[in-house]
Amino acid sequence: MKGVSFLMTLAILALASSFVSAYDPSPLQDFCVAINDIKSGVFVNGKFCKDPAQVTANDFFFSGLNIPGNTGNKVGSNVTLVNVDKLAGLNTLGISLARLDFASYGLNPPHTHPRGTELFVVIEGTFLVGFVTSNPNKLFTKVLNKGDVFVFPIGLIHFQLNMGETIGLAFAGLSSQNPGVITIANAVFGSVPPINPDVLIKAFQLDKNVVEYLQKAFAPK
Repeated sequence: MKGVSFLMTLAILALASSFVSAYDPSPLQDFCVAINDIKSGVFVNGKFCKDPAQVTANDFFFSGLNIPGNTGNKVGSNVTLVNVDKLAGLNTLGISLARLDFASYGLNPPHTHPRGTELFVVIEGTFLVGFVTSNPNKLFTKVLNKGDVFVFPIGLIHFQLNMGETIGLAFAGLSSQNPGVITIANAVFGSVPPINPDVLIKAFQLDKNVVEYLQKAFAPK
């Protein structure tokens, strides 16, 4: 009986450990709605895999990050993202890269990456950076100079501001092949269709005219 009990205990422990080690894979897009008819499916969690016999070195290669991005916009910044859509070899590897160009006093406005932690490396310029935690919304901020590194934890709102009169340049590594980005002002005031103004008036404690102005300013062109 002791032997049977011992085997039963081992079986239960093995079953429990299998439940512990089982988990859903991290999502690689905003959502993936289930469908029974696979012929009608259009996305998987990630990309389909190429036949290994047809893979070439070019599948792991991307060229162009030496080219500065166009910062001639309202915020004075440009992000060139190299994710799985631009570099197929990144599929399933859980990493991507971005070049960030800044005009003088250019800003990468408050935003969040829902699927990736960001490691920010300053190449040229002086930057004020920071992120805000979940409740109680504590701000962690730092001034960075050439060669400095700062990490923005996954999902938290963060920003980068070039504080100098010269152009700024940085590179960022992200812990997902498709980290996603939600720019807060654009998402809140420029969604399609627009969020009901009554929601924004109460949430931000703003006058109706101000909300309507912001929704027009951030409406997709």
